[in-house]
Amino acid sequence: MKAAVYLGKHNLKVQDVEVRAPGPDEVLIQVKACGVCGTDLHIYEGAEGAAKCIPPTILGHEFSGIIHEVGSNVKGFKPGDRVCVDPNDMCGSCYYCRIGKAHFCENMTGIGTTVNGGFAEFCTVRAKQVYSIGESLSFEEGAMAEPVACCLHGMDLTGVKAGDTVMLIGGGTIGLIMLQLVKLSGASTIILVEPVQTKRDLALKLGADITIDPFTQSIDEILSANRISHIDAVIECVGLKNTVMDAVKYVGRGGTVMMFGLTHPDCEIPLKPFDVFKKEYSIKASFINPYTQGRAVSLLKSGRINVKDIITDKIKLADINKVFEDSSYRSRGKIIIEP
Repeated sequence: MKAAVYLGKHNLKVQDVEVRAPGPDEVLIQVKACGVCGTDLHIYEGAEGAAKCIPPTILGHEFSGIIHEVGSNVKGFKPGDRVCVDPNDMCGSCYYCRIGKAHFCENMTGIGTTVNGGFAEFCTVRAKQVYSIGESLSFEEGAMAEPVACCLHGMDLTGVKAGDTVMLIGGGTIGLIMLQLVKLSGASTIILVEPVQTKRDLALKLGADITIDPFTQSIDEILSANRISHIDAVIECVGLKNTVMDAVKYVGRGGTVMMFGLTHPDCEIPLKPFDVFKKEYSIKASFINPYTQGRAVSLLKSGRINVKDIITDKIKLADINKVFEDSSYRSRGKIIIEP
């Protein structure tokens, strides 16, 4: 089969790779759609993502497809089923797994990070990681279940309540998914800070009340003009030093800062403990998608989350390097690789 193999920093090659037959508890999936994630870009740039990726590894962890073959012990799935995959497989026996915090598993296997993933024609995974997407969802929507699941975990931790005022920093794929989850949670006012006009326009369509271009507009002046004096939660979806600092700056007293964007491992910000004391705000982060993949699929099936409009490009596997080498792809929206 053809697969995009990560061989080291700035070195991703489409190669012929042998298809691994499924073991007794595994299924072989013919991949139909695989999203390009910020984690993939971090790995390509030589930085660590959610887990350390040791080359050679086939990247890609946001994917869906058709079951091609099932192992001898697999029940509940059969060839021909349309499915998506939770890429994180926990050991079940370490300290964190045994106390119900399996996403901190000390022996975690990550499809597309620690083992071969979905930038390929086929991918073999454990059946317990597979979720049916039925006939109503497209494969592109099914591939989006993983980022939606990650956002759901972040939203659970942020604790947005009905009537809250929420600021989102960054209107990329994650920011626009978060925006919709914030709206579903009942926020009364949703503010998006995003420099790209097309993303601001889409945010208004998806439920934002106020959009701000931080490069040409004053955030403070627009908040003042709209009589917004308190922000209950700021969700940072960019992962840059300046945007994280803005999140801390604009959160209101007693509010929550959710640092969702993946920063470079060496990123640091100045933080004054006295300011934290005076405002009594909480700083939280969100790590992967524990126990939320099924909820994500249910939300997508319900039609209450729109991911179709977030997908801007569909690229053939043979042309995958364009996405990693040309930064203009990253600025537009979600990119789907089609093997």
